[in-house]
Amino acid sequence: MTTLTIMPAGRTVDAPEGASLLSLIGGGEPADHDCSDACHVSVLEGRKGLSRISSDENGKLDMIVGVGSKSRMACHATILGTEDVTVEILSFV
Repeated sequence: MTTLTIMPAGRTVDAPEGASLLSLIGGGEPADHDCSDACHVSVLEGRKGLSRISSDENGKLDMIVGVGSKSRMACHATILGTEDVTVEILSFV
């Protein structure tokens, strides 16, 4: 099983294939999640272990200040199960 490491805390969780980063970071996706900059994370390692960026996610990223080449929206990115992933929480609420 893939391991997700969440920085800066260094917490690790088992990450089953198909799980979203949001559910793994926050213990479940909130029903009222509005996909704003609140779930912006940076993928430090294992980018190929995550789903491809969709056009919808890319559009959301375009509206956030401080986005870089390693940025992802935790509610859109899902685990592929091919490699371990390390993310840094940037503005997660």
